[in-house]
Amino acid sequence: MMQLTRRKLFAGAAAAGAVLAGPSPIVLSARAAAPAAGKQNAGWYRYKVGDFEVTVVTDGMNTNPLSDSYVVNAPKPDVNAALEADFLAKDKATHSYTPVVVNTGSKLVAIDTGLGLGMFDQSKGAVGQYHANLQAAGIDRNAVDVVIISHFHGDHINGLVGPENKPAFPNAEVMVPEVEWAFWADESNVSKLPDIAEPQMPNPKRVFGVLGNKVTKYQAGKELVPGITAIASPGHTPGHTSHVVASGNSKVLVQADITAGMATLFARHPEWQFVFDTDRAQAVQTRLKLYDMAATEKMMLQGYHFAFPAMVYVEKSGTGFRLVPAPWSSSI
Repeated sequence: MMQLTRRKLFAGAAAAGAVLAGPSPIVLSARAAAPAAGKQNAGWYRYKVGDFEVTVVTDGMNTNPLSDSYVVNAPKPDVNAALEADFLAKDKATHSYTPVVVNTGSKLVAIDTGLGLGMFDQSKGAVGQYHANLQAAGIDRNAVDVVIISHFHGDHINGLVGPENKPAFPNAEVMVPEVEWAFWADESNVSKLPDIAEPQMPNPKRVFGVLGNKVTKYQAGKELVPGITAIASPGHTPGHTSHVVASGNSKVLVQADITAGMATLFARHPEWQFVFDTDRAQAVQTRLKLYDMAATEKMMLQGYHFAFPAMVYVEKSGTGFRLVPAPWSSSI
């Protein structure tokens, strides 16, 4: 049997090192010259709620300077402190946009639709990604049976308009909150909007005009399709509505803009009032009520403005709430 001496062992190791080291400068130099990809992968994620399949489809995210009035009842230094506590950059407002599609087995249902195709070029690809990511997820917009709208801000309805200014979901029934429709149909209500939201007033007329105003108006508390129930959550807008998706013993609250903008701020400080909320005091009460419910029931939230894939649990923390990201899974 061969005997390895200490000298032979070190000599062998040195020789192996020399072999590995010999050609490496050329190989490593070639690899270092590879160009950076410069873009992300397609943004979608799937999970199950009972027998239902939920696809989270990002519309992207953008960052703007943090205004002094972003939170109308808290000084900017306090807002910056809260951002830093969540490991977010101070003096910046970063917003994510996250619609979902629910396959119930009998119906393919889109809930909200993103900022629209026009925003993709305008933002240099930062937002307006919804329809491209929908396609990447293998979802044909022509196969969508129902589109449910939570409220009429542009980041939720503009994706209803497709290429060539035609309906993006030509075969779908479009369902809208009855209260929301009535509010935005009356142009005199512009005086009830916060100043920052007043330019939004003509937009629903434009979007729904493309659809020929063919919509089904729904009421909160009603099951819109089997397994998807509308839940009143007013304040952000008068008819703002969230949705509970339930199958078997599983359910998730698709919460739309209960916490809008930078959602973590208004979860940590639910009493803070977002500059874009129409009835700010009512938005606070809605937030407290529904987050108390979600915390008590340990119900998962799917948040439109949470960081992708926007799935969290909520627990009480002091006078506010803590958002706990739901575990990511590599399989469905």
